Amino acid sequence: MNTHRHPADARRLAFAAAVLLSAGLAACSSTSMPMGASTTSAMTATSQAALPTPVQVPAGHRVAWETVGVGQITYECRAKAGTPGAFEWVFVGPDAELRSRSGMKLGRYFGPPATWASDDGSALTGTQVGLVPAAAGNIPLQLVKANPATGRGVLEGVSYIQRLATRGGVAPALACGEGQTGQRQVVQYQADYIFWKPGA
Repeated sequence: MNTHRHPADARRLAFAAAVLLSAGLAACSSTSMPMGASTTSAMTATSQAALPTPVQVPAGHRVAWETVGVGQITYECRAKAGTPGAFEWVFVGPDAELRSRSGMKLGRYFGPPATWASDDGSALTGTQVGLVPAAAGNIPLQLVKANPATGRGVLEGVSYIQRLATRGGVAPALACGEGQTGQRQVVQYQADYIFWKPGA
């Protein structure tokens, strides 16, 4: 058997291999990460400088707990306040699991009022103090000043909560008019929730 290839055959094989390789790379690059996966690295006090000022936690705080919220947000079609004849999708409330970065369930985030609850029995609410737009299609980044926690656990003493690395969750791109008043739509979302306490 002749094991030597004609140079033209070798070029054709090399070209075919290159086409297959590029197609494979394109397929990999177009594959989206499943909801629930997180590539965000652990947050530290020094990494605050990389965030927009309105959602930075004041100096003198340390990270107490990091979670990934995975769930849904409900919107309702309602008349737009102060604009007769106009309607809009209005945020009703969230319902999400709080998970570790490895996917273990740690607690729940729900509302209204917006409440973060750990499976250890501690829970808290808060007041928004900062908001920054995220990439198109994602709910904004947020900074919340925490109210005193109830129960004993990881949320005791938490003073601030950050919502970062948001994915999805924006109001639905569906018709909202007089004929849809009162209708509700549920959209999926994900976000990192970082809990901070005073201290170095």
